Amino acid sequence: QVQLVESGGGLVQAGGSLRLSCAASGGTFRSYTMGWFRQAPGEERDLVSAISWGGVSRFYADFVKGRFTISRDDAKNTVYLQMNNLKAEDTAVYYCAASSRPITLMTTGRYVEVWGQGTLVTVSS
Repeated sequence: QVQLVESGGGLVQAGGSLRLSCAASGGTFRSYTMGWFRQAPGEERDLVSAISWGGVSRFYADFVKGRFTISRDDAKNTVYLQMNNLKAEDTAVYYCAASSRPITLMTTGRYVEVWGQGTLVTVSS
C-alpha cells in the first residue's frame, strides 16, 4: 500500500496561485486513482478533483472548474493540483487520497484506501 505526503500549501492572497504536490511511496502508484479532497473548519471533507489510472479521466467539483487542474506523473509517483485564481472560500486543509477503485467511486471518499496527512491552504481576501 502506498504512503502519501503532501506539500505546497501555504498562505496566498485572493487571485493568486499555488501548486500542491503529493508524493507516493511504497506501492504501485500507477494502479491507483488519485484525488484531492479538502476540509474547512466545521465542514465535511469534499472531493475537489480526481484523476484516473493513466490520467485518462479527470473529475472536478463545480466549485473549482476552470480554476484548478489535476495531473499525475507516474514516473515520479506524484500527483499535482494546480490552483489558480484562488478565493477565500478555498481556504481548507487539502488531503491527497488514493484508491484502487475506478474514478467514478472516488466522489464520496468511501473507497479511499490511503490518505495523506493534509496540507493547509489559506487564502486571504
